[in-house]
Amino acid sequence: MPLPEGMTPVRMCRVAVLVPRAALREALVRIAEAGCVELDRVEESAPGPAALRLRRLVGRGGPRNVAEAAALAVAAPDLDRLEGRRETGLLAGEAELEERAEGAVRQGEVSALAGWCPAAEVPRVAERLAVAGGALLPLPAPRGTDPPTLLRTAGDVSFTPLVTTYGTPSYADLDPSWPAGLAYLAMFGIMFGDVGHGALLLLGALALRLGRPRRLAPLHRLWPFLAGAGLAAMLAGAAYGEFFGPTGLLPVLWLAPLQSPARLLGAAVVFGAALLSLAHAAGAVNRVRESGWASGLYAASGVAGLLFYLGLTTTAAAGLVLHVPPAAVTGAAVAFAGLAMVALGLFRATAGGGAGLAESGVRLFDVVVRTGTNTLSFARLAAFGLTHAALADLVWRGTTNLAARGPAWWAGAVLLFAVGTALSFGLEALVAGVQALRLEFYEIFSRLFETEGRPFRPWHVPPAEPADVLLRR
Repeated sequence: MPLPEGMTPVRMCRVAVLVPRAALREALVRIAEAGCVELDRVEESAPGPAALRLRRLVGRGGPRNVAEAAALAVAAPDLDRLEGRRETGLLAGEAELEERAEGAVRQGEVSALAGWCPAAEVPRVAERLAVAGGALLPLPAPRGTDPPTLLRTAGDVSFTPLVTTYGTPSYADLDPSWPAGLAYLAMFGIMFGDVGHGALLLLGALALRLGRPRRLAPLHRLWPFLAGAGLAAMLAGAAYGEFFGPTGLLPVLWLAPLQSPARLLGAAVVFGAALLSLAHAAGAVNRVRESGWASGLYAASGVAGLLFYLGLTTTAAAGLVLHVPPAAVTGAAVAFAGLAMVALGLFRATAGGGAGLAESGVRLFDVVVRTGTNTLSFARLAAFGLTHAALADLVWRGTTNLAARGPAWWAGAVLLFAVGTALSFGLEALVAGVQALRLEFYEIFSRLFETEGRPFRPWHVPPAEPADVLLRR
């Protein structure tokens, strides 16, 4: 099922590196500097001379995280000299080079290595290898082996950490990074809807973006999540009329959570049903791309599951909300057909007979129950949104009651507002973030992914000096 490249992981190419044996080191240095080729490695290979010297240095109290400081000398260095000078970074680079060189196949005067490279990077790497007298040749992918998965990133703004925290998608699956990120932000905003609190999150995102404070620099890559969460909270807060609680500074554009809890609850479940429908549709595409139509058609997270869920939601909407009997009957028929296909798929996966029927029945019951509970689970969006509004309302009522007692109480009112806002902000931000992540992982991603892929791990070791400069000497 071909799809636009932006909706799938980065296209990978199986490649072979061919180079004269005398130039193997130079070729490996150039590959390591390019940092976009994953070379096949020999399993359980014996440590080379550099690795043994590095172990001795580490055993004598040297630095432990030597891989982070690894560097490669362009020309083969004197390993004994590196050990004597405790050059752990260069020794670590040499150890990695030895490990990759061990995987080379040597035939006469030619050495060959195999690996994976993003298709768009093949011309650039081939050009670099040509300077060393080598070549990079595309190969057909090995039968029964999936390429490694590399999700796309768009500069400094990326939601891929949300997906990779859950697991690595199969190479055949869709890349859900941006839709999943937007869904996460929307769910967070519904639970944390307040213009004032959202503005504080935006300020925090700006500080992270600027690298302030320095001790939080490792969290720099999270600034898009924080900024998006702040914006979503501000939009939801504008709809609720909340600005540091029900202060009356903003009009209610949609509903006030504490005054219309049932309406908010219904909207949260409808929103969740829409997200689950999209997740079912994406899951159906993934099942077909992973296993073909024969398996994808009958899978509970495939086409059959999609039909069942769409029919079920249509029946519920038409029968309980819109009161349109023909649409409800049609939805029930679609749901029954989808459920029958799911049952057939479950039975086909068993050994057959009475035991197969019993197993299929139990698993089918689980599919039905999970479908209902997963949909109702989105009611927590409204529940935690109400909690957030109630805490903010409590702080604001306490503040106004103190301030109404006279000027002598104004300092106490300001203190109560500051401390109460800080406590409710910290508690509810944590709860909303965790609950949005839980819904993302357990309700949505469980339908998207059934098989786990292997992450693309390109070999990258920076040279001690630029390879192109030293190799001209």
